[in-house]
Amino acid sequence: MKGQVLVLNQNYEPLNVCSWQRAVTLLCLGKAVVLEHDDQMMLHTPNREMPRPTVVRLSYLIRRPIPELKLSRRAILARDGHTCQYCGHTSRELTIDHVVPREHGGPTSWDNLVACCLRCNNKKANRTPREANMELISKPRRPRFIPYLSFATFTTAASNPRWRDYLEPFAPHLVAGS
Repeated sequence: MKGQVLVLNQNYEPLNVCSWQRAVTLLCLGKAVVLEHDDQMMLHTPNREMPRPTVVRLSYLIRRPIPELKLSRRAILARDGHTCQYCGHTSRELTIDHVVPREHGGPTSWDNLVACCLRCNNKKANRTPREANMELISKPRRPRFIPYLSFATFTTAASNPRWRDYLEPFAPHLVAGS
């Protein structure tokens, strides 16, 4: 998230992650104020010099309906930390496994999908974990997180130390675990 800026609503709710160029535009137009900046990176204009912003807060409140948390491969992998939920192998090359296979009536839902390495997926095949003599590291569940950022974006943003204080009130279990 190098060069990215966390954008907060007027009430400090995380709204978006944007480029530093977009954040500077918001600042110049008077639509935002800087809350955090990078002292190591200076921006130079013909008239002035300023540190590059890392967190900005809008000067006005944006009212948006709370979006629905979408189930996706990317969101499942982010929820599980790119870790196989059977053996604990961490990788970017994981598949998604239905804990209770679809043929046995298992739904495609947050509570039935987990990240799985190819070896464990082949070992489990079309069986339940009990039938395959395998155990889940953690029980799959629907994540609780700040709704305006996608789940994957939120988990990535939570790893930025400058952003943690602004994100923790909205999902302390994600920020503390990063």
